[in-house]
Amino acid sequence: MKTDIDPFKTYLLAERNYSKLTVLNYSKDILEFQEFLFTNYQIEDLHQVSYPLIRSWIVALVNKNISNQSVNRKIASLKAYFKFAVKIKAIDQSPLLNHTSLKTPKKVQIPFSEQELILIDELNVDHTNIDEVRDRLIVELLYTTGIRRSELINIKNSDYDSLAKTIKVVGKRNKERILPLLQTTVLWINTYQNLKKALVSVEKSDMLILSKSLNKLSESFVYRLINSYFSNVSEKVKKSPHVLRHSFATHLLNHGADLNSVKELLGHSSLASTQVYTHSSLDELKKVYQNAHPRNKN
Repeated sequence: MKTDIDPFKTYLLAERNYSKLTVLNYSKDILEFQEFLFTNYQIEDLHQVSYPLIRSWIVALVNKNISNQSVNRKIASLKAYFKFAVKIKAIDQSPLLNHTSLKTPKKVQIPFSEQELILIDELNVDHTNIDEVRDRLIVELLYTTGIRRSELINIKNSDYDSLAKTIKVVGKRNKERILPLLQTTVLWINTYQNLKKALVSVEKSDMLILSKSLNKLSESFVYRLINSYFSNVSEKVKKSPHVLRHSFATHLLNHGADLNSVKELLGHSSLASTQVYTHSSLDELKKVYQNAHPRNKN
């Protein structure tokens, strides 16, 4: 009998606080694996799976030219399911307990330079045009707080405290954090809010930043906006909200911020996640070292 994965989906949503999109992706991977099992081995029960069967699926995926990164993501979905199966005592041990992920090339994110951000700051904005102010506000919030695109579009009016100069964001697994705001960012928010008050239908939404049609922002809109905005000042191939997040972390580290503080600002659960941002600051550290060490004066 085919294994029912609905309890697993409920567990991810209710207890692990995973997003609906994440749960949907996990489910797709598991259902794909179930189909493979039945087609090739006439097995429907996931609890009868052994590692060699999973390994055969990995080989099949690789033979279809699925990237190692995508294969690893699919196996991560299976790992999560089998971990749940152990938790509810459906199996004694995960068949993926000793699995080693496929090797993937390390992707080095190249942040925007501080000079490029200065050029952004110098771009003209019509302070009476709500769309132009909104677009600049989005850029400012992403760069001065390091928040994720998904966190940005879900900020509500009540999350902004103009007196304390802070903003509350809800990160992965519904973890909340309060972030400080620069005075310049506060000014952009206030300017946008003042323009927004003139719109009659704006009261229908409690979102801090709205689309042109006065609806909640979409992630695709934010991505296109950042790509378009930075095309004016940067020739980098990758121009995305995540590159701005990377720039935020890198620039803080370059100017002496400690890794743990940056971790808290980014909303990471461990330092290991934050350390991926240190390679650029290491390049800056090398320059300082080369210029400052007395043995290198010549």
